[in-house]
Amino acid sequence: MHNLDAIADKIRQDFTVRNTARDRALTASRELVRFCSLAIRAIHRGELKESDGLLAQAAALVSELEDTLKDMPDIFYAGYVQDALKEYAEAMIVLALIAGRPLPDPDDLHVGYASYLNGLCEAVGELRRYILDALRQGDASRCEEILQYMDDIYSVMVTMDFPDAITANLRRTTDVTRGIMEKTRGDLTHALRQDRLEKALRSFEEKLEMGS
Repeated sequence: MHNLDAIADKIRQDFTVRNTARDRALTASRELVRFCSLAIRAIHRGELKESDGLLAQAAALVSELEDTLKDMPDIFYAGYVQDALKEYAEAMIVLALIAGRPLPDPDDLHVGYASYLNGLCEAVGELRRYILDALRQGDASRCEEILQYMDDIYSVMVTMDFPDAITANLRRTTDVTRGIMEKTRGDLTHALRQDRLEKALRSFEEKLEMGS
C-alpha cells in the first residue's frame, strides 16, 4: 500500500484536468447554442449578414470544443456537446437553404454525422416557419421551393435505417419531420388555393366593371 498515495495523486490530477475541461465545454456549448439561436432569429428577419457574423462566432466555439476535448472523447460525445453541435448544424443548414447557398458538408462544419442529420431534420421546423411568415406577408414566391427542400430532407432521412445508438434517435426526429412537412404542405396548398380564388374573383369583378 506504500504507493496508494501516488496512485491517488495521479488520478486526482487527471480528474482535475478533466473537470476543468468539462466546465469549459459546458460554457462553450451554452454559448454555441445562444449564437445559433440568435443567428436563426436573424435569418428569419432577413438579416443574413448578421447571421453570418453570429455563425462565425459559433464556428470559433466549435473549434474551441474540439481543441479542449481532443483527448477526452467521452466528454466530447456527451449529450450537451453533441446537442450544441446539432444546433450549429441546424443553423448553418437553415442559412444555406434560405440564402440559396450550397448545403454545408458535416466534415466542413466539424460536426458528427448523427448530429448533422438530426440538425438537418430540425431545420425542417425552421423552414416551415419561413413559409408561414412568407404567407402572412403575402409573398409565396419561394414557398414551393422551400417545401421541396423539406421533402428532399425527409426523403433522405427515411433511408437512414440504422440503430438509434448510431443515429442518436434519428428515427424519432424523422417522424416529427414528416408531421411538420405534411402539415406545411396542407397549409401551403390551402393558402395557394385561396390566393388563386381571390385573384379569380378580382378578375371577374374587373370584367363586370368594364362591361357596365
